[in-house]
Amino acid sequence: MRFGNLTVLAVRMNPDLSMGEDLLKKTRIGNLFSIFGQPDVDIRRVGEGQLQVEIRGLDTYKPTNGEIVPQSTADIACWFIDTAYDNRQFFVRHAYFLGDDDPYDKLRRALRADIDEAAWSSLNSTVSRPFRVPDSGCIAIKVINHYGDDILKVYGV
Repeated sequence: MRFGNLTVLAVRMNPDLSMGEDLLKKTRIGNLFSIFGQPDVDIRRVGEGQLQVEIRGLDTYKPTNGEIVPQSTADIACWFIDTAYDNRQFFVRHAYFLGDDDPYDKLRRALRADIDEAAWSSLNSTVSRPFRVPDSGCIAIKVINHYGDDILKVYGV
């Protein structure tokens, strides 16, 4: 299905999972599936033979009412770039961590160590570090929200 620029794949649900209108509460916890649309990104050339990606958010399709909801980067837990996607497997070559709360503080406490803040700031960003234009002509971007839902989108560059 197409909704403007957003393509939504039809999902067929096993009848065992169909629980009727009143069994599950209409909350995020009661949702069996979350269907994503696509990330809102700007891929630009910077310097000679270099690319840089900026993520501005993502568009989510809500199957309960057919609405497309644009979401900000605050709704993104992390995003990854395969800077040389081969159309077979996704290999994380760049990783970035976002969110409203301070993910640096959580990581520092989880590791029980100090993390170089300059290095961390390059990972806590909506703008990627520059990378070489891939020979494959493709990059792939994977976005994961705070609920663990993810979307992978491939871009020709």
